Parts: sequence; C-alpha cells; structure tokens
Amino acid sequence: MNLLVTGGAGFIGSNFVHHVIAHTDHHVTVLDKLTYAGNRASLDGLPDARLTFMQGDIVDAALVDELVGAADAVVHYAAESHNDNSLDDPRPFVDTNIIGTFTLLEAVRRHGTRFHHISTDEVYGDLELDDPARFTETTPYNPSSPYSSTKAGSDLLVRAWVRSFDVRATISNCSNNYGPYQHVEKFIPRQITNVLRGERPKLYGRGENVRDWIHADDHSSAVLTILERGAIGETYLIGADGEKNNTEVVELILTTLGQPADAYDHVTDRPGHDLRYAIDSTKLRTELGWAPRFGDFAAGLADTVRWYRDNEQWWAPQKDATEARYRAQGQ
Repeated sequence: MNLLVTGGAGFIGSNFVHHVIAHTDHHVTVLDKLTYAGNRASLDGLPDARLTFMQGDIVDAALVDELVGAADAVVHYAAESHNDNSLDDPRPFVDTNIIGTFTLLEAVRRHGTRFHHISTDEVYGDLELDDPARFTETTPYNPSSPYSSTKAGSDLLVRAWVRSFDVRATISNCSNNYGPYQHVEKFIPRQITNVLRGERPKLYGRGENVRDWIHADDHSSAVLTILERGAIGETYLIGADGEKNNTEVVELILTTLGQPADAYDHVTDRPGHDLRYAIDSTKLRTELGWAPRFGDFAAGLADTVRWYRDNEQWWAPQKDATEARYRAQGQ
C-alpha cells in the first residue's frame, strides 16, 4: 500500500513511519507542517525509495486532496498536542485538530480512502487517584483543556463522517507515549536529558499524578494492527498497563542512569494538571490479538534512556530554549 501519514515527522508519527518501513513493504508519504514539534531529522536514515516527504498543512484542502487521492490509506497523527501550549494560545489547536481533521475527512470521503484517526485518552478527562476504574471505549468524554477538547471534537467528526457519509474510518485513543524522537519539552525526555546534562530533574507539584505509559513502538504496532484488521466505525483503546505516578518515573530515570533516586527538585505544578489516566485495552487485545512488546515499563524506559544517551545531536538543539521557557514559568 501507499500510506499517507499526517504528522509523520512528529514524535509518535515518526515512530510509526519507522515501524511501518521496518515491518511491511508499504510506501509511506509523510505530510508534516514542521512546526516546532516536527523534526525532519526524525526520519533520517529511512530509505528514499520507501519514503516521500511533503512539507505542508493539513488545512490546505488542495494539497490534502492531491495526497489523499494517491493514497490507499491515511493514518492521521497530525495534531497540536501540548496541554500547556493550549492554555497559552488555543487557536492553533482549533485550526489543526478540528479544521485539519475536517479537511482530511472531506478528502477521504471524495476518494473513498481508508482512514485511521489517532486520538488520546485525555478526551475522557481524568480519574481519581484511588479510583480502580479505567477508561474503556464507552467512557463518556469529559475533556479538560483546549487540547483535549479539540481532540474530542475531532473524534466526533470522524464518527459523524462514518455514520453520515460511510467513510471507512477507525479511531484509536492511546495512553501517554514515551520513546525515541520525543520533544524535550515532554516529561520523560525532559528528565532524561536533564540528568544526561548533569542537571537535576524537575517534578511537578507533589509528583502524585498518574499516567498509563506505553512505548511509542507498541503504539505503532497497535495502529498497524487496527489499520489491517480493525472493524470500520470502531474505536480501540491502546494501552500497555503501564500506570506510574510521576515520582516513580523520575526515580526510575535517575536509578537507570546511576544516580540517587531522590536527586530531583519539586517545581510549580502545571495548571489544571489531570490526576490520573488509565486505559483498558481489552477490546484491542481480544478482538485483534494485539499485545505490547514492552510489557514492562522499566525495560521500555531503559530502551528510551539509551536512545537519548546515544542521540544528543537530535535533542540538543531544542534543549536550551525549552529549559529557558520552563524557567520563566517557574517550572
């Protein structure tokens, strides 16, 4: 197949492109706007015969129509995705996550192209720290930020286009990803790169917030499974049973890098910081037979630490500006 991958130079999208080229014979066309979160270097080393890169915006209807018309399937990763940034300026989140998804849906509707939409567990809001419940495909939406609300809106657009126009689409909502090629503004790579530079990691608030972590390569394998075997119109939740609070994550990063577990500083908590996310991926595992490769978070984190240690040339250009911005926010 010829796959069109939007946002394929971003963190999760680039991991998917690497996974597809390693595990299939598909050709991949990447459409990416190359905002600060997109990095062309994340696709370095991939064979030119298997990859076509196009810099452009998913709200550009003419460009999107041309690329969709040449594709057998579209995997839609492109999104504005940083909660803090959505609080500072919500408009880009509306433009990309809502208008961009609409533009893609209209193109796949015209061409009859298979469409898979990447979403997030943040559309469900958050859970109490002591709540045994986990998100499922039937959990009501309860987004809490401009980011998560625009992602929820994009999900609903996809569902409407399936029902109203018979678009051949599926949706996946995934828990927090970690792994190679993630911007150093994000929690795990920020702490890893701080330690690698001899600086102390920064822990938001009391460090009690819980995320359900999954390695980006496992997310990629799940998406490819859904694209190949998922039922049209269905939503699948992707998770690896990786619930950890932020304190546990920081301490594991430190000990993995040979540092004392308590060698970190507390900083101002994020505004509106959701308490806990947790994914129940039973449907994906039982109906489609998927399972994660990194079932153990410590093993996946060690793999991630190795990647950042070996690829400073990729993350170093981002680091100083990112830390300056966080210092200005008291974080």
